[in-house]
Amino acid sequence: MTTTVMRPPERHARDAMVIVDADVHVDDAPGQLAPYIDRAWRPSLEALAGTPARYLDIPGYAPGMKLDPPIPGGQANRSVRSAAEMREGLSALGIDIGVLFPDHLLLFAPIPNIEYAVALSHAYNRWLLAEWLQEEPGLYGALLACPQDPDDSAREIARYAAEEKVVAVFLPTAGVNPLWGHRRYDPILAAAEAANLPVLLHSVTLVSPAFPCQLDQFENHFARQVLSHSFAMMANLTSLIHSGVPARFPRLKIGFTEAGVAWVPYMMWRMDKYFLEYRRMVPFLEKRPSEYMKERMWFATQPIEEPDDPRDLATTIGLYGGENRTLFASDWPHHDFDHPKAILKLPLPEATKRKIMGENALELFGIPAPAANLA
Repeated sequence: MTTTVMRPPERHARDAMVIVDADVHVDDAPGQLAPYIDRAWRPSLEALAGTPARYLDIPGYAPGMKLDPPIPGGQANRSVRSAAEMREGLSALGIDIGVLFPDHLLLFAPIPNIEYAVALSHAYNRWLLAEWLQEEPGLYGALLACPQDPDDSAREIARYAAEEKVVAVFLPTAGVNPLWGHRRYDPILAAAEAANLPVLLHSVTLVSPAFPCQLDQFENHFARQVLSHSFAMMANLTSLIHSGVPARFPRLKIGFTEAGVAWVPYMMWRMDKYFLEYRRMVPFLEKRPSEYMKERMWFATQPIEEPDDPRDLATTIGLYGGENRTLFASDWPHHDFDHPKAILKLPLPEATKRKIMGENALELFGIPAPAANLA
């Protein structure tokens, strides 16, 4: 059933600009997925559903090492529990189309039991398709890839490749070990390339034995949050480049979400510098790393950097060819989400804003432009 909402007044002034949000999150609590998991593992999710509610910290489901004492105050955790609620929330923000990611299963990569991880990934993908992608307009999804069993993930990608509302493959990044450039993941990348589905890396702050390393040494979440997302993306990008993924999979499209964008030109310059110095060590790379990045990699805005002078951010976006390589993302419904106004107020040409806010994503995900804006 489609939810009818009022169009925000400011959208009229935007001449029906299409806004695509490349990163919104569903409430994938254990009890929600229990009916969709293989019967052998259903009692486990049902047991987890009966435990006190925890956010991004569910032993055996969203494993994390919570180091900080509870500190009252601050923003409350917020989740979206139905497709209708998601459609209503996005419409209120003026967002036409959203690409859905999990919430708790952002912490999926460190789960050690391979059979359980496979069953959990299957359950999430079934649940996503059945509960979120069928009724409400403008909602699309990213399949959950299972780094614990790349061959099974390849079959899962092939199974859902023809689904119109499946537009990407989510590569869990927090705590993944080895990093995503390792050749053990070639079956996942090959299947995504064959299905013409972009792969999207998405991180979250996680203390684990895997990279980003040494986060356990910081005394509070402020320091861990400063480093974790961008460091994880920088490490995985380097991993993808140093093992030749863009050369070995010449049609594969790669996206990086929830790390901002300021790190992107730095990594272009640094990798190009050492590519020229150590080129004999990566003979399979036919181009400079920056060229691969500008041709087949995309970078989502959230959490967008906020320099004192917004012109500095506009300049940064231009440094990596961001007019064509930047995707708007809000991270809705998390408390630190970015409103579309965060990008619309930047001193960028109107044509560039249109690309960043929606046109780039429509092209990347193969989503048809809506006949009339949904929001």
